[in-house]
Amino acid sequence: MASPVTKYYAAKDYLELERISEEKHEFYRGEIYAMSGASYEHNVIEDNLRVTIGNFLKGKSCRSFGSNLRIHISSNTLYTYPDIVILCESPKFVDEQFDTVLNPTVLFEILSPSTANYDRGAKFDFYREIESLKEYVLVDSTIYHCVQYQKNNKDGTWILSETKQLSDSFNIATIELTLRLEEVYAGLTFQNT
Repeated sequence: MASPVTKYYAAKDYLELERISEEKHEFYRGEIYAMSGASYEHNVIEDNLRVTIGNFLKGKSCRSFGSNLRIHISSNTLYTYPDIVILCESPKFVDEQFDTVLNPTVLFEILSPSTANYDRGAKFDFYREIESLKEYVLVDSTIYHCVQYQKNNKDGTWILSETKQLSDSFNIATIELTLRLEEVYAGLTFQNT
């Protein structure tokens, strides 16, 4: 029995298809992967973060964007859609369509059971190749738990910190914003174990 044949695409073909698609897809090394939908909890967390961060950044030099802004990492070929992107420099775009940026400063991923391992592992490996990236925040959608990685400017290593109690907060140093877990998870109730 023959194995199924994998079809490979050029990045320009992926972008052409993606720009007319109703669904979102990631692209990596010639392969296109459908992205799954998000749960109610995921959407509540994303909305809470977008409102808090967006309001905080009004009138400042950084801007936040939701999961419709695609990023590209040229060094490893990945095109993907982080849940929240913060840009603190003038955006650098892949092309004249102005829908894919190369220079995010802070990225947020909201973890679901189906994406958690990828977001913590391989995706973070990919993201670390972004020269402009200073912070990466993972927010769990099933329990109160945020993991934050901050890039050490001296040696390029990443420092991990965790927040697990609703009464606790963490600081997005790049934009000087302190986020309380009770803000991040407003409207949701979990039993942390």
